[in-house]
Amino acid sequence: MSVRERLGELAGGASSPLRIRVAGRDARWWVVVLVVYASSRVLTTALMLTLFLVATAEHWPFASSRADPTFFTFSGSWDASYYRRIAEQGYPTTIPTDDAGNVVQNAWAFLPLFPWIARGVMAVSGLGFYPAGVIVATLFGAAATLVLYRLVASRVGATSGLWAAVLFSFGPLSFVLQIAYAESLFFFLMFAALWAIMARSYWWALPLGVAAAFTKPGELALPLALGVIFLVRIVQQRRAAQAGPDAVAAVEPFPLRQKVAIVVTGAVTAAAGLVWPLIASAVTGFPDAYLQTELSWWTGFIGRVSFIPLTPWFLFTWKYANVLGVLLVVAAIFGFSWLLSRPSVRVLGLEVVAFSASYGLYLFAVFLPQQSLFRLLMPLAPLAGAPALTHNRRARMIVLIVGIALQPVALVLLWYLGYP
Repeated sequence: MSVRERLGELAGGASSPLRIRVAGRDARWWVVVLVVYASSRVLTTALMLTLFLVATAEHWPFASSRADPTFFTFSGSWDASYYRRIAEQGYPTTIPTDDAGNVVQNAWAFLPLFPWIARGVMAVSGLGFYPAGVIVATLFGAAATLVLYRLVASRVGATSGLWAAVLFSFGPLSFVLQIAYAESLFFFLMFAALWAIMARSYWWALPLGVAAAFTKPGELALPLALGVIFLVRIVQQRRAAQAGPDAVAAVEPFPLRQKVAIVVTGAVTAAAGLVWPLIASAVTGFPDAYLQTELSWWTGFIGRVSFIPLTPWFLFTWKYANVLGVLLVVAAIFGFSWLLSRPSVRVLGLEVVAFSASYGLYLFAVFLPQQSLFRLLMPLAPLAGAPALTHNRRARMIVLIVGIALQPVALVLLWYLGYP
């Protein structure tokens, strides 16, 4: 039996995604996934609390300054301070600049949906931003894990869905699921939109995609993926029509209503993904306010440069490793392309592959690959549901153990030597 046939057998013979077999008994999928997520949060909270207590007792200098050094502010360092300003004060109406007139880091780099939700929780509960932000992030982390399970299990079964959720929850950077960052909200919206696309519920992907566009950069991967899906399904239909009636019957129908839904959803979500820079410039009166704000985060790594799409990775690696750096980027591109071409990944479906390729292209085109890259790769979590990994007991246990072992390492490195 070939690898492709074996993978098809695993996917086709998978158990119902609505039930998960645990200790010889069937359980409701959402109960099992929530237990997994809650267990992961207990572990990560214990690691973070231990680090916080040790650092406080030993008077370690915290990487980000905080007037009120509590565990919640410890869980809300770095980007969370900008979300707090947005929640409490809104966005600045002028763009701050240095003495040379260069734009410096400011809140316009951060999108508004997460701090607005946190502000709502603050108003209802009376909590400050940091505990409210942690609560919002943790709850959306649970929601993202549930949706991740469903979208993977819908294609390759409960076992793969469960292990995708496990590896996502216990990964090295899984602390972002409970700190006052927008990541977990973004994961939920993107996974839910992808699941809707997989279910051919394209209209549902529209509001989810628009919401994601105001949560974090990267939403543009959705309309790009929709474009790829549209073209592939059109080509499949035409090839089947040329091959004859039997081939047409074997290909999934692509009715006009689905074509219209894809086109409209793609157009609206693309527009939503491009509107924030226009809003930033309109409010501040500063041309390229958003772009120049984003570039202000690059100066500590590569100095002040002009933005040219598809060049940031080469600029960064050339600065630190010259030709070797460029070769590493090329190797990474080929390696990622090879990964997406594997039968074990392709069995996840056209939608997952198209989204993963689109999101990878987005990161390569516009993002400077510094330490934040690792958490920005987390929307690719559906790839962890590939049966070649999830149905290999040794491989999945190795990945799980390594992920757990790297959590304290990542916490120390990113809280005291860098930033997440």
